[in-house]
Amino acid sequence: MNDWFPDWKKIVESFDFERFNKDAEDFWDDVSQTVNDTVDTLAEATEVFLEQVEEAIAPPLNELDRELEGWVEPLWELLGTLEASVMEITAPMSQTVEPMLNEHPMCVGCRHYHGQAYNGVMFVCGMHPYGWDGEKCPDWESAWKDSPQP
Repeated sequence: MNDWFPDWKKIVESFDFERFNKDAEDFWDDVSQTVNDTVDTLAEATEVFLEQVEEAIAPPLNELDRELEGWVEPLWELLGTLEASVMEITAPMSQTVEPMLNEHPMCVGCRHYHGQAYNGVMFVCGMHPYGWDGEKCPDWESAWKDSPQP
């Protein structure tokens, strides 16, 4: 039982660590090379596969794109016309509400109110681009029929 240590010491002393390190290094070099070769092969196969898929589906997709343009373009035009119509129909409402939001209370309900900013400068209306300073605008006209000036 007491003889195990000298035996173990002989085994350790006789072990060739340099050879072991060299063999381990060679093993991991081989593993690394195999992994690199496998990854390269997989990348090439994937590239070929994707090229074949693109060649197969590109013409139908291009045709579908052309057909969709034919459908979508009229829809965009219709939406633009619809937006303009909605803006025209809701103009009395926006002319009534927006001046309060833009701090032009004397413009509330005026049909001439524009209330859009251009290059950071508010364009209130055609008669008074920067808004009326007094209490009662001489050019005020109701956006609503039969409505008196406030």
